[in-house]
Amino acid sequence: MRQRLDPEIYAALQDDLRARMAAEGVDALIVDDHHDVAYLTGFFHFANERPAAVWLSEDDCLLLVPALEADHAQRQDAAAELVVYDEYPGVEDPFAALFRRVGQGGRAAYSPGSAAGRVAQWAKLAPQIDWVMDDLVGRARLIKRPEEIALHREAARISDAMIEAGLSLIREAIAAGDPMPSEAELASHVTRHGIAMMYEEHDDVVVSSLLAGGLVYTGPNAAYPHGLPGATRLQPGDTFILSLGCSVGGRFAESERTFVFGEPSADQRRYHEVASRAQHIGTEALVAGALCNDANRQCLDVIRDAGMGQFLRHRQGHGIGIWLHEPPWIEDGDDTPLAPGMVVSSEPGLYIPGHGGYRISDTVLITPEGPERLTNHPRTLDECVIA
Repeated sequence: MRQRLDPEIYAALQDDLRARMAAEGVDALIVDDHHDVAYLTGFFHFANERPAAVWLSEDDCLLLVPALEADHAQRQDAAAELVVYDEYPGVEDPFAALFRRVGQGGRAAYSPGSAAGRVAQWAKLAPQIDWVMDDLVGRARLIKRPEEIALHREAARISDAMIEAGLSLIREAIAAGDPMPSEAELASHVTRHGIAMMYEEHDDVVVSSLLAGGLVYTGPNAAYPHGLPGATRLQPGDTFILSLGCSVGGRFAESERTFVFGEPSADQRRYHEVASRAQHIGTEALVAGALCNDANRQCLDVIRDAGMGQFLRHRQGHGIGIWLHEPPWIEDGDDTPLAPGMVVSSEPGLYIPGHGGYRISDTVLITPEGPERLTNHPRTLDECVIA
């Protein structure tokens, strides 16, 4: 498959935003977050101190880039007219070239994530523009187009394959009588496997901020939800989590499963069963029209009702798109209604200090018919025991 979206898709995304702008009385918008830049133009880059930004108006879509990125943007067929500045910080402010091109006046929106200092910089350079904060691009990113969903599906398939690659490495070590792999070795192995699949099976691989990777936790380390893989080796009796994901065409998926190495104890069975039931009920609650906070409550109440609320550390899930964590948030503080075309994670977890952790995550597409799990690696305990 080809990872890069066609120019017509970016034209449609831009036209959709122009319609949203017109409805809100906005003449132009500017975004400088590298995810928003990639979403609007297909220009993926390493974000650093040199600003890159998109200016979208009724007549123009302009991409401001430093000179050292201009060839890179052209090679990616960025769906915008380039405005190039020499260097940062530069004798002249990099945004001066952009505002000379667009002129002055009108009402321009910037995203809530834009730094206050940068917004002040824009207002100083273009004082005749009426600057307003409006999350136009953020709202547009909530609903994925069919072409984006196809990329999420493929990312989910590869994420599942990365889990299987990690299990294969463990089984090979068992068969050979070798030492068990460490967390870091497992993480490195599955990352290489995911990236290799893309380059073997895809044309025009889009290298985004994270191509493939994940977190691997074994034993008591699995009680830290975002602990980093280390030198700890898998031991018989351990609970371990493979928390893996990748990006295809700049669209992400994640697949996470909890395994037991050896015959599960009564406690391991009890914890895994509660985590699995919460994940199932929470996922089934992800229906179009439901509120994010209500789905989160239904999911986490399973854990609380089982008398394990003290082991909760986080919400049910989050949106997934051109970045791994983005709105909507499946959490008590977000009353966003779920809608067809949203892609979210469903990943409640239990974290027992000194023992381990239990987290099962699927990438879920919201459809008119109900939630669709895009990740499908086996998730029950009997399927997740490594003998």
